[in-house]
Formats: sequence, structure tokens, C-alpha cells
Amino acid sequence: LSYTELLERRRHGEPIQYITGEAEFYGLPFRVTRDVLIPRPETEHLIEKVIGLAPLFPRPRIVDVGAGSGAIAVALAHEWPSAVMTATDISASALELARWNAQRTGFADRIRFLEGDLLAPVAAEKFEFVVSNPPYVPTSDRATLSVEVREYEPGLALFAGDDGLDVYRRLIPAAIDALVPGGFVVLEIGYGQSPAITELLVRAGFEQIEFVPDLQNIPRVVSARRP
Repeated sequence: LSYTELLERRRHGEPIQYITGEAEFYGLPFRVTRDVLIPRPETEHLIEKVIGLAPLFPRPRIVDVGAGSGAIAVALAHEWPSAVMTATDISASALELARWNAQRTGFADRIRFLEGDLLAPVAAEKFEFVVSNPPYVPTSDRATLSVEVREYEPGLALFAGDDGLDVYRRLIPAAIDALVPGGFVVLEIGYGQSPAITELLVRAGFEQIEFVPDLQNIPRVVSARRP
């Protein structure tokens, strides 16, 4: 593409990461296309939270639900060499990209990629961690999003019903069934969602619910433990 074409794409609001096809997450390079969300710095809080729990588990099984570009699964494989990683996504094209990113960063043999809805691909299995950065934007917020996000990033990975909680309502009860006793669910959440998320976690039977604020002091990541 010519320089003019690239500038024109940027002028229309296309994110620079989609134009270059590159994004960085947790110090690692990722290829991104419009099939996946661009990895965000605030999601690094999720990685930090999981790594902080490492002393409890020598060889944990971790499932990343809604893998997208593979950023979370690859970063965890990189940071936690003994972890046994699985990543699921409903989008075949996202999984293909995640596999490519795992290959590129040297973690292809450490991560198993499975296509399907939420935890359905691992229905019979148990894990020490269920982690996810699921869609959590209320559909009613569409108009308030920047053109970069609204017009270019995949709606499937952004929006989750009128209140943004549709995926959590399904994922949280499924997560407690997928965890071993003492296992953790660690999720990224949206602005103002912590009270509703707390309620969903308590109702599902989780304990030790903790929130991690992002750099703007907004609760951004939640962790909770299966008794």
C-alpha cells in the first residue's frame, strides 16, 4: 500500500494497529486483523493478577475463554512456564490468528486452541484457572464509542446485550463448574459493572471476590475463588 492510502485509512478512523497489522501486549508482538480486538494495556492487569496467584499452583491448567488474538494465552504461557494452556473462541478466524501468534512467539506447543462457545469445547475438563476478557460493552453505548472502536473492531468481541452483562451471566456459572475446588476465575470487566458482577459471582457460589483497579482507578479485573 502507498503512503497516501495508509494515511487515508487512518484519516477515516481505522486504528493504526489494523493498518500495520501489529500490536504489542505484555512486551510481546501480536499480529492483529479486524477479526479480533486490539489488545489493550488494561488487560495486562489480568495477566498480573493470575501471575500473582502462581505460588498456589505448581502446574496449573488455565483456560482462556474468547482468545481473540491469543494475547492473554500467549502472555500467560510466556510468564508461567509450567502452566498448561487452553484457549477457546467461537470465531474460527480469530483462532487461526491466535495460533499464528502462538507460533510466532514460540508457544505453539504450549497452547491448545479449541473452537466453540465459551467453555463448551472443554465441557468435561477441570481447570485451576478460567480467565477471560469477554465482550462487555452495552449495545446502548455503541454511539458513545470512538469511531476507531465502533466502526473497525469486531462487534462480536465488544457487545454483550443491553447492559453488557450477557456473557458474564453464562460464563460465571459455567466457570464454577469448570474449576477444581480452590480454583480461580479471573475476568476483565467494564466501567461500573463491579456491583452486578459481584452479585453474579456470589449467586454462582464464588468466594474471595477481589477487584483490581486500572490506572484510572476503575475496577477493571475481578478474581474469585471456588470454595
